[in-house]
Amino acid sequence: MPDIETLGRLIERLSGSGILISSDLSEVDIPQSNLDAIYARVIEKYTNSNGVSVLDKSTLIGIIDSIVEGKAPIPIEVRQSSDFKPLAKDVHASFKINPGNVERAEGNVASFVTYFRDRIARIREMIESRRVGMSSGAPQNIDTLKNFTDGREVTIIGMILGMSVTKKGNILMKIDDETDEAKVMFMNGTSLAAKELYEKSRTLVNDEVIAITGKISGPFVIAKEILWPDVPIKMKNKSDEDVSIAFISDLHIGSKLFMEKNFTNFIKWLNGEYGTKKELAGKVKYLIIGGDVVDGIGIYPNQDRDLAILDIYEQYRVFTDIIKDVPDYIETFIIPGNHDAVQRAEPQPALTESLLKEFKQNNMHMIPNPSFLTLHNTEVLVYHGTSLDSVISAIPGMSYAKPELAMLEILKRRHLSPIYGGNIIVPSKTDNLVIDRVPNILHMGHIHKNGMTSYHGVDIINSGTWQDRTEYQIIQGHIPTPGIIQVYETKEQRFSTINFNK
Repeated sequence: MPDIETLGRLIERLSGSGILISSDLSEVDIPQSNLDAIYARVIEKYTNSNGVSVLDKSTLIGIIDSIVEGKAPIPIEVRQSSDFKPLAKDVHASFKINPGNVERAEGNVASFVTYFRDRIARIREMIESRRVGMSSGAPQNIDTLKNFTDGREVTIIGMILGMSVTKKGNILMKIDDETDEAKVMFMNGTSLAAKELYEKSRTLVNDEVIAITGKISGPFVIAKEILWPDVPIKMKNKSDEDVSIAFISDLHIGSKLFMEKNFTNFIKWLNGEYGTKKELAGKVKYLIIGGDVVDGIGIYPNQDRDLAILDIYEQYRVFTDIIKDVPDYIETFIIPGNHDAVQRAEPQPALTESLLKEFKQNNMHMIPNPSFLTLHNTEVLVYHGTSLDSVISAIPGMSYAKPELAMLEILKRRHLSPIYGGNIIVPSKTDNLVIDRVPNILHMGHIHKNGMTSYHGVDIINSGTWQDRTEYQIIQGHIPTPGIIQVYETKEQRFSTINFNK
């Protein structure tokens, strides 16, 4: 017998679309879990029809069959090789999860004022701890500048409200703190010092918190020095036990371009069944997945054309079918990304049980985006990286080909999403995207491009993807690096890169 409730929901969703339900559908059992997929396919089929269309039984059966046939193949069964003796299996897991707080917010003006004031206050403390590197004395509140005469050297700390270029080519910046607003001028001078400062000023972005030292000149502060909050030199934390951390991101399961064979080879490698460097595979004690585990539904216009699975629950079912074959001694930490079915605003909560159904394994940890992990004494800050789009767009010299450089700029600013509006944030009482604690490793994804660098002792890595090159990426000239992982050995303190495209 048909699921009347599901049929009624389909009729309700199609109302106003010009598509009517034929009476002969009364004997059709519409799978409830595929309702999103069925609706999307019906709309797609009748998009170019004129007038009223009628969805009959045979057409609907054909649509349901096409959905079943179009689903991603069932993953190949993975079994641990009998001659594979993983060292990590005999090592006791030692980890701590410090998840980013996900607070509720009112969303009104007062919420945003509180949010940005918290950002200023906390980053000010970081800057003041570095004040030994500045030429002037203690910072002044902006509202006290009106009491000083021209030529007085001052230091102010605040948030950038906006920047513009004057007719003479100087950069005029507005900056404010909790007390008032100031105008800061970066002169387009000819001396080496002036040129260096001017180039630095071109890398400033809206909403970041910085310190400026300069001299008062009428209504302006003529800048002579910039100080970012930055990170101190970070000593590497060494582990006495010889275990490793594997980093991946952006699976995009559900996409027609999901590279199932390559990802299955990765899972086989963890089980000692595939490829070389099996000794390294046997050391993997921790796996970090940096978001976008599925491709999602309705993330961008006409996405359904790019999907092999049009049902979000089915996408997550396939994900859990694949990820369950990670060896049970490997502790796996999974954050969401902008394609996952959680709130888009950051910080994002962990993937929920309603999405993952009855999938429960003790070695699988669903955690918020971002989260701070301590794994065998190695501290890892993991964030999906949605803000990289706005940072790459705003700072000269940044590109999608080198995501690690944009990550470095984020680290210098001590904020995971320094530009407000680049991606949606939750205006909570506490700005939970401030980088209070400096990690040993900063890990992101999102860009679909592998990249690595080091800054002040912090290893910066961007994981690639498991999705082939999309039409949008082709148009943009962006070349992703799918099927490549980074593995960090905590005792030897070194990275290895493994390519699963061979």
